[in-house]
Amino acid sequence: MNKRAIIVVDLQKEYLPEGKLPLVSIHNATSNAARVIETARLRGELVIHVRHENVQSGANFFIPNTAGVEIIPQVCPAPDEAVLVKNYPNSFRATALEQTLDAAGIDEIVIVGAMSHMCVDATARAAADFGYGVTVVDDACATMNLKHGAQDVPAAQVHAAHMAALAFGYARIVSTSTLLAGAGESRAPSA
Repeated sequence: MNKRAIIVVDLQKEYLPEGKLPLVSIHNATSNAARVIETARLRGELVIHVRHENVQSGANFFIPNTAGVEIIPQVCPAPDEAVLVKNYPNSFRATALEQTLDAAGIDEIVIVGAMSHMCVDATARAAADFGYGVTVVDDACATMNLKHGAQDVPAAQVHAAHMAALAFGYARIVSTSTLLAGAGESRAPSA
């Protein structure tokens, strides 16, 4: 049987409507993430929270020691859950995430969080490259509207494109309901 962990990526106040980077559907994603986290706790699965801090000079969001870097209360860590601070989109880069997972014997990870097109994507790809089975909970992730040249790209299209790309060879993409029903627990497809 595989040993699984939940990785909660950047569900921070900066992404709320009053934050500096408000995301489309952040409340829905956070509610679904809270359900995933609660179920994981009941199942005795490892839950690891990853929190972004921007250390680049001139950055005006995710500034250390501001309200924006705080984790959204609905998904706050339990006292015994690890909180890793990262400075890059990839949650594995310059953090103890891989060591924490390996020390616990984890071979499967489930990712929830933000943003679908940045840190969720980077973390899922890195996890697959490190050999973990990866599941991304589609409706427990959120992103924003983007622009490409003169073209406006709605958040729903940004999210769908990234979920489709991850499903192509990096991760299983499931809904919260499917995950909580016990499906979606097998390893990600190999490319």
